[in-house]
Formats: sequence, C-alpha cells, structure tokens
Amino acid sequence: MMSMTCSNLDFGRSVLDLVACGCSSNASIDRSWVRSYAKSVSRRSSRHFGAKRLVFCKQNLARCRVYSTKTPETLLNGVSQGPPPVLDLKKEARSPVSLSNVFEVVADDLRTLNQNLQSIVGAENPVLMSAAEQIFGAGGKRMRPALVFLVSRATAEMVGLNDLTTEHRRLAEIIEMIHTASLIHDDVLDESDMRRGKETVHQIYGTRVAVLAGDFMFAQSSWYLANLENLEVIKLISQVIKDFASGEIKQASSLFDCDVELEEYLLKSYYKTASLIAASTKGAAVFSGVDSSVTNQMYEYGKNLGLSFQVVDDILDFTQSAEQLGKPAGSDLAKGNLTAPVIFALEKVPKLREIIESEFCETGSLEEAIELVKTCGGIERAQELAKEKADLAIQNLQNLPRSAFRSGLEEMVLFNLERIV
Repeated sequence: MMSMTCSNLDFGRSVLDLVACGCSSNASIDRSWVRSYAKSVSRRSSRHFGAKRLVFCKQNLARCRVYSTKTPETLLNGVSQGPPPVLDLKKEARSPVSLSNVFEVVADDLRTLNQNLQSIVGAENPVLMSAAEQIFGAGGKRMRPALVFLVSRATAEMVGLNDLTTEHRRLAEIIEMIHTASLIHDDVLDESDMRRGKETVHQIYGTRVAVLAGDFMFAQSSWYLANLENLEVIKLISQVIKDFASGEIKQASSLFDCDVELEEYLLKSYYKTASLIAASTKGAAVFSGVDSSVTNQMYEYGKNLGLSFQVVDDILDFTQSAEQLGKPAGSDLAKGNLTAPVIFALEKVPKLREIIESEFCETGSLEEAIELVKTCGGIERAQELAKEKADLAIQNLQNLPRSAFRSGLEEMVLFNLERIV
C-alpha cells in the first residue's frame, strides 16, 4: 500500500495489498505469493496450533478464541475463515514480560546506538544539537531500534552472518531519528508540554525551532538513508515519512466524525504507528540478505505488532489514570479523535453520538462519554482487536529459526498485550 495507486485500499479483498510495503507506484507485487499467504492465514486461523506454533506454550500460556462482533476479519490482514486464535494472558499466572529482559540479547547493540544518536544529528547548529539532546536524553524504550536489532540478528543467523553489518546499525539509528522527529512534530500539533517527564522541545525553544528541529532530523535521516545505497530500503523508509503526514491529515479531517469506520481507523493507525515499525523490521531483514518471503513476513510482523500497539495505546487512554498517562484521561476523545473503543461503543449507544457531535459543549459531557465507552463493551471489543493483531504477528514469525532473538520478538508482542491486562 505504499503507493499512490494503493491509497484507495479495498479492505474486503482476499489479498494483502499492504505487502507492497514501500514500493513506488510502478513497483511490481508478487501477487501469487500474496494469494498463497492469504490462503495460508485462512487455513491457520481455522485450526488448532500445536506447541511449535507458539513459543509461549513452554510458559503454559492458555489460548482461547475470541469473537469480535462486527469486526471485519479482512482488515489489513487478508481473509480468515472465522475468528483467529488469540493469546489470553489472564488464564495462567506468569511473570510479566520485562522490556529490559527482552532487550538483553541486543543490549550491546542498543548501547552503541545510544552513543551514536546525538553525534549523527550533527553539531553545525547549537540550537538543533541542544534540541536533539533534550529529546534523546529523555530516554524512551528504544523499541523500534531494538526491533531492528532483534530481526537483524534473527535473520542474519539464517544466512550465516556472524555479526550485524554496518547497514543494520545505521538503519536502527535512522529509524530512531525518524521516530524522534515525528515525536517533536506530534508534541507541537498536540500542544504537549511534557514528554517522558521532561519539557518538550517546543515548550523550551518555541514552536518555530521545534518544527525546524523535526524537519532537520527528517532531512538528516534521509541523507543517511540515501548513503545506504539500497534502493528497496530507501523506498521503504521514505514512504514512512509520507505516511506520517497522511496519518495526521486523515486524523485532522475526521475529528468528531461519528461515521468513521473501523477500516479508516486501522488505516490511520497504520500510517501513524505501524508503517514505521513494519519498515523497521522488513528493512532489517533486507540487509541480512534473506529470501523475499522472509522479508515480507517481517514486514507483516511489524505491521501487525504496530496495529496492536496502537489499539492498546488507545485503550489505555480510557483505562489509565492521568498520572499514569502523563496527560488527562480521554484526551484523544476530547480532541475529537475517535479510536477503536469509541468506534465500537458508537455501535451500541446512540446517545454517545449526540455527545460527541456536540463537541462536549456541556459541562460534564466528556466524562459522561468516557463512562459510556467503558460500560457498553467498547473497551472489551478493542481488546479483542488488539489480541487478534497480536496473534497474527506471532504467526508471522513462524519461518524464523528458534533463537533468543525470535523469542525476543515474540515476547515483544506479549509485553504489548500485558499493558491491558
């Protein structure tokens, strides 16, 4: 879906147009592979998977089937016959997944990345350097570069590489720079004063400098990307920057629109979150030199993990406190951004539409809307959607050999779901 011709996606089709994952408008797509993959998803979704399918079986995790009422099974994942199996984190007592443990196998890679991040921004402009230090110094999970390293090492093993290439490491740095630039711009658009417990760039330096700092980091990352001299990865990552803008425009044009459909929400979520993660994981596999079937599956893994991650974030906007979120609960809804829990709730509660379309003009109407979303099943159905995408992400890892790196990728999926347990 990475082209102008793919922008009008038909989510009801039985093939995965998103597998284009970064191609230009005239790039070819292996349609036979796509059809084959869609059929395999259908077959896998309708039968029981044994211990080989899920590494989590060794942790005695139970599985169950969850039926999503009116959730289209074809959304961004092909056609499935009936609901896919999903992970149920509540069935068995288990230790929660720790990101520090997940990242331990690539800890040295992440340390090197942290040392390089500020230096590759460049020191030509002291203000830009200071802005970069502000946001890089605020920490963060480094989830995206960690995914690059995990996929890089998992796929490198398949072709006999003993260590990561320079291209692998540079890709991780580029991905984190692009993500950081998007955060700077997001904070401006959202008028956020704090991020990760620190003042945002625009709060310290003003909106003008923040916008320019984000632009500079996008440009700098593009320059480093071009120097990788891999046309497939250049197309793949360049499309992500366009997707960011498309997602923001799509969101801005649908505020307070109670007719927004789940397909539109998922497409916007792809643009804003999943596109970068999918490009990260596929790009890493490309630089390992593995077969295209593997690189496409790594793209699908990143896409499904990214969609699940965004749905979980949108659930937390309703279920966590303002202190936990670092912003007022229900802030997306207050701005008119209708996410999965709201879209599901609108199907059940007509009164919610009236409140939203009034743009919360009456005192207490926002609090009432939040309560309606919580009590009518919107949260539960969004949880089912997040789990369905998570299960697809697990399925996408089946062609990787067993290793600590594959386990890390699987545990990343679990970590995301545990946020809503």
